[in-house]
Amino acid sequence: MNAEETVAAIRLFVAFMAIAAVVGLLTRRLALPYSVALVTLGLAVSILAGGPVVSVTPELVLLVLLPGLVFEAAYRLDWHVLRRSFGGIALLAAPGVILTALIVAAILYVTTGLEPQLGFVVGAMVSATDPVAVVATFRSNGSPQRLETLLEGESLFNDGTALVVFAIGLGAVQSQVTAIEGIVTFVVTIGISTAIGLVAGWLAGRVIAATDDHLLELTITVALAYGTYLVADALGQSGVIATVVAGVVVGSYERAAHPVQASQDAIDLVWEFIAFLLTAAAFMLIGFAIADAPLVDSAAWIAWGIVAVLVARAVVVYGLLGTASVAAAGIRRGRAIPAPWLHVMFWGGLRGAVAVAMALSLPLDFPQRALLQQITFGVVLFTLLAQGISIDWLVSRLRLDTGGAEPGMEPSAGAGATSR
Repeated sequence: MNAEETVAAIRLFVAFMAIAAVVGLLTRRLALPYSVALVTLGLAVSILAGGPVVSVTPELVLLVLLPGLVFEAAYRLDWHVLRRSFGGIALLAAPGVILTALIVAAILYVTTGLEPQLGFVVGAMVSATDPVAVVATFRSNGSPQRLETLLEGESLFNDGTALVVFAIGLGAVQSQVTAIEGIVTFVVTIGISTAIGLVAGWLAGRVIAATDDHLLELTITVALAYGTYLVADALGQSGVIATVVAGVVVGSYERAAHPVQASQDAIDLVWEFIAFLLTAAAFMLIGFAIADAPLVDSAAWIAWGIVAVLVARAVVVYGLLGTASVAAAGIRRGRAIPAPWLHVMFWGGLRGAVAVAMALSLPLDFPQRALLQQITFGVVLFTLLAQGISIDWLVSRLRLDTGGAEPGMEPSAGAGATSR
């Protein structure tokens, strides 16, 4: 990078910081979701400029933005709350992702004639609720903590599983991959990635527990967030899953080692700032990427894609999770997940930066690449604008912004479903 490029990069960074701050102030005054404002701004800037201001690449999203975002969200999760919801999270993040991809593929095949293998790739790209979109939305609307944990946990873990399913889908299109091989790959990848995250988080946690230097602790967490992702990715595993697990483990160590210390507050504050910048960048990049795609040309395909995603989300939330919740409640004699919670989980299934990154990473010679990208971009845009704008209204309408209809209800370990 020469001197002119360095100065240009600094100017771009300063401009981005200013834009993020101004948009943040305006959205608070206008009661507009931050994510919606940034995506809209990215779209508008790209359209006015005649093209994206910044080249959006899969590596920029997956290697620069995603590790920091998922680590910060995982680090803040309370393990004691998470473990009581883990059954439901696991149900949504593993079978839920696969079921979503299959349903989307089936609906697109029936309605548009898209080949099932290509429909499965689209389903994989839009199967996961994105942590960037979900975390940014639900932290600001005052929903119950356990509902927020269930949504954040799902979005963090199913992001990783969706990337694994996406890779399997690509392999099925480009070569002969049997269903058994795909299942084995899925299970092995999740297992190894989890093990990498556990080991990395445990090692970092041991070091953090032995020091009271908050600068050193912060440095370790940053290295852990990106180092765990890179190691897992280099080994052909899921960097997202490894980083999420490492974040949960080291966060638990930090809270246990320094329950009432300034160092923990310092780490939380810095990571909150990092996440704010990464979130702003992610949403603006979504706008840049989508603006470059001629979505009007594929309006009918996109419409069916949106229908497919909504149907799949309803089946997963009401059918899969809801049924498991009722069954677990009957066995444990507790209470099932309240219907208002399920409504919020259904409509809060936003898609975001990871879906865009997967669409951009499709090989150049991939069959019907442009069409698959446009369907994915259209689904992402719908969820962020239509669902993102109305989710706060839904939470308020269901009176969940005051603690929910059933205070004291907490999801069970078996299905994220019952109270104790």
